[in-house]
Amino acid sequence: MARKLGVNATQRIALIKNQASELLWYGKITTTEARAKEVASYVAKIITLAVNTYTDTVETEVTVKDAKGKDVTKTLVKDGTKKLNARRKIMTKVVDLQEVKGFKESKADFKARTKSIKYPLIEKIFDEYAPKYAARKEEKGQGGGYTRIYKCGPRKGDAAEVAIIELVD
Repeated sequence: MARKLGVNATQRIALIKNQASELLWYGKITTTEARAKEVASYVAKIITLAVNTYTDTVETEVTVKDAKGKDVTKTLVKDGTKKLNARRKIMTKVVDLQEVKGFKESKADFKARTKSIKYPLIEKIFDEYAPKYAARKEEKGQGGGYTRIYKCGPRKGDAAEVAIIELVD
């Protein structure tokens, strides 16, 4: 039975979606124990979907004219049908967080770094987490177990059990 977390259904979905996005972006969040357990199962489904489909790509040859008018052949790598479907499903399950400009990074450097990335969180899931957890799955022979929950004790004020949830390396 799903936990109600003290809010109505739409608020609960938004809460889990936001916390899952934060967990996938930062790798670690602090929340209540009940919320952490819900977020853990939600994130496991997202990562499993990415792990199962991240290798589905299609390469195509395209002829393009360069600045001098010569025909140049380029190889484009696009998502296959399974990966595209998984990407779209994951986009509905997370709030896409945007890249933040570094402390001493210039505006031009930031724009150059983020120019080709439209959905940074989705790219992070498919480019970092999926290969890492697929290798872990091959090595240990097990899928799942992507998150770890540490209990921190009661919170001052309302005595809710606080927990830290993090992604396993």
